[in-house]
Amino acid sequence: MALEIRQNLKLVQQPIMTPQLQQAIKLLQLSRMELIDLVRQEQEENPFLEEVTSPAAESEPLETSFESLSPPESGPGEEEEELPPITWDGERFFPSSLKEDEERPSFENFLTKKPTLAEHLLWQLRLSNFDEEECIIGTLIIGNLNEDGFLQYPLEEIAAQSGFPLAKMEAVLKKIQAFDPPGVAARDLRECLLIQAQQIYGGHPIVIKIIENYLDQLGRKNYQAIAKGLGISWEEVVQASKLISVLDPRPGRAYSEENIQYVIPDVYVYKIGEDYVVVLNEDGLPKLRINPYYRDILRDQAQYDGEAKDYINEKIRSALWLIKSIHQRQRTIYRVTKSIVRFQRDFLDRGVAYLKPMVLKDVAMDVNMHESTISRVTSNKYVHTPQGIFELKYFFNTSINTSRGENIASESVKEKIREILTKEDPQRPYSDQEIVELLKKEGIIIARRTVTKYREMLGFLPSTRRKQVLNR
Repeated sequence: MALEIRQNLKLVQQPIMTPQLQQAIKLLQLSRMELIDLVRQEQEENPFLEEVTSPAAESEPLETSFESLSPPESGPGEEEEELPPITWDGERFFPSSLKEDEERPSFENFLTKKPTLAEHLLWQLRLSNFDEEECIIGTLIIGNLNEDGFLQYPLEEIAAQSGFPLAKMEAVLKKIQAFDPPGVAARDLRECLLIQAQQIYGGHPIVIKIIENYLDQLGRKNYQAIAKGLGISWEEVVQASKLISVLDPRPGRAYSEENIQYVIPDVYVYKIGEDYVVVLNEDGLPKLRINPYYRDILRDQAQYDGEAKDYINEKIRSALWLIKSIHQRQRTIYRVTKSIVRFQRDFLDRGVAYLKPMVLKDVAMDVNMHESTISRVTSNKYVHTPQGIFELKYFFNTSINTSRGENIASESVKEKIREILTKEDPQRPYSDQEIVELLKKEGIIIARRTVTKYREMLGFLPSTRRKQVLNR
C-alpha cells in the first residue's frame, strides 16, 4: 500500500488561553503577599499604573483606550488654582524639632540582628587561645556545620581536602565542642548528648552509660532492659532518663535564621445578630488607577505616531486588565467565602466538632463556577472566623460514616482523636486500636490505619513512646 500526503480541513473547538486569561488565573491563586509583590513589579514596568493614595481618587472613571483620552472641558467660571511661589526658607523646611533630632543617634544605631550559629562560634574562636593554623582549621570545621549544629561531613574527608593532619583536626574539633551551645560540632546524636552530659552533669556515670550503649532502648522506653543490662535498679534508670530528656538533640536550632510568618486573613467573618457577615480585608492591598499625569499628556493625540500610539494602547490595556483582574479576584474570594459560610454554619456556631464534610463540587455548584476555580481561590487564602483563623482549604474534607448512617467530617474525627490523646493517662496511653474502640462507642466507624495516620498528622507519638513513668 503506497503512502501519500494529503491536506484536509477540519473544524474543531478548543479553549485558547489568552495572556489576559492566564494573568487572571495566576492572580486568583496567588497569596496575599505574592499579589502585593506582583503589583509592585507591574508598577515598576508599567508607567501608566499608579497606586491610589486618597479616597477621592478611587471614584475616578477608567479610560479603556488611547482614543478615549480627550482633553477636559473647563466649566464656566473655573480658573486654574495659583500655586504659592516656592522660596528657600530654612526655618520653613527644617523646623526646630527636626534640628534637635539631628543631634540624636540615627535609627540604624538601635537596630539589632540575631547572630547565626557560624557567627557565634567564630566569635568564640577569635577569643580563644588558638594559633594561626588552629584558627584556619577551626574556621573550616565551623563552615561545615549544618543548621542543627552537627558536622555534616566526615572529619577525614575535610582533612584530606584541606591538607591538614587528621590528628590536628581532631584536637581542634575537641576544643570547638567545648564552645557554646553545648553539644555543637558533634558528629552524631550520641556524641552530641555525651558532650552535653559531660558539660551539664559533670559526667554522670549512669547517664553516660545509657547514652553510649542503650540509646535505642531509651527511645522505646524499655527501662527494664536497660536496668538489667547495667545491673542497676529500675528507679535509677527512670531518673537518668529524665536527665537525658532535658538535653538538646539540635543545639544549633537556637541560632536558626527561621522567622515566624504571621498570617494576615484575606477575609473576615463576623457574627452580627443571628447572621454572619463576610468582609474582605483590603488593608495593605494596593488600589490602582491609570496615572493621571500620563493621562493628561496623552490628550494631544496628534503629536504621537503609530508606534508610540500602539505602545501606549498596549500599556493602558495591560493596566486596565490588571485592575479588572484584581477586582474580579476579590469578588470571587467573597462569593466563595459566603458559600462556605452557608455550608458550615454549625461549625461557626459550635466549633470544629460540628464541621460538615464538604468537597469542591459543593461550592462550585453553589456559586456556578468550575471546581478548578474553587481550588485556586482556596489556595493560600485565610479567613478569620469566630472559631479562629483557618485556611479556606480547611473546610473541604472527606466524610467518615457513623453507625447511625450519618457522615462526619474527617477534621472532626481528628479533633476527637486529639481530645482522647490529651486526656489519656500518661502512664497508660491508649494504643491506636483502643482509640478505634473509643470512637466506635461514639458511633464513628474508622480503621486502625486511619487512626494511625491521623495521630501522626496531629504530631502524637506511638503509645510506647508517649508513656511517662512517674513511679513503679
